[in-house]
Parts: sequence; C-alpha cells; structure tokens
Amino acid sequence: MKILVINGPNLNMLGIREPQIYGKQTYNDLVELIAEHCKQKNIEVEFYQSNHEGCLVDKIQEAYGNTDGIVINPGAYTHTSVALLDAVKTVGIPTVEVHISDPDAREDFRKTSYIRSGCVATVKGKGFNGYLKAIDILTK
Repeated sequence: MKILVINGPNLNMLGIREPQIYGKQTYNDLVELIAEHCKQKNIEVEFYQSNHEGCLVDKIQEAYGNTDGIVINPGAYTHTSVALLDAVKTVGIPTVEVHISDPDAREDFRKTSYIRSGCVATVKGKGFNGYLKAIDILTK
C-alpha cells in the first residue's frame, strides 16, 4: 500500500508558526513520526509540502494510478480552494482531510472546508497523531 501525505501552506513552518496552536514540534518531526508509523505497518509513504495551490493540485494529479490513499492537510486552502476539491474528486483516490488544530474551534472562516466533501473522513484537533489516525482510516 502506498500513501501520499500532502501538507499545504505554512506547514513547513511548524515549530515556529503559532506554537500555542500547533505546538513546538517541527515539520521534520512530523515526517519522522509518520514515517515510523508507516514502517511499522509496512506502508510505503511519500511526503509533499508546498505553499502553492497549483503545485498541490499537480501532486494530487500525479498520484493517479500509483497511490492507494492520500492524507491531506490543505492548511489555509481548506477554506478557499475549490481546485483542491476538484483534484481529489478527479483522481478518485480515497483521501482523508487532517488538521493539527480543530478549525471548528477557531475563527468563523475556518469552519468552512471546501475539500471535505471529496474526502472519506476528516481528522481534526488531534495534533500530529491525527495524521496517524488518518493513515489508519485509509488502511483498514
């Protein structure tokens, strides 16, 4: 099984960006945690992070035909990007939306997720462990 983990804008700044919300662990810490989880479950995992919407769309499209599941944290694009929703729907790869914080407990604009309707599940507010839960959802 192959899982693609996609992270959107500003997630490369984990550990620096609003540590009171996202914690002090870094993006590299996140990658290591997920890689170890996947290794234990004999899952091939690929990581991708970009601050650019079109690059995220391209990566989703590139997954077509060679990836079994996608875990995506679209970052701020959660609330603005129909393009990411359309890409996920186009490729038809089971996708789980994940958020480190709980967007529903934050500003009103964060309560809208455009990508959610194209996903099989959403995991939010579980910190880095939410990514592990998302992977487990895809591998059941």
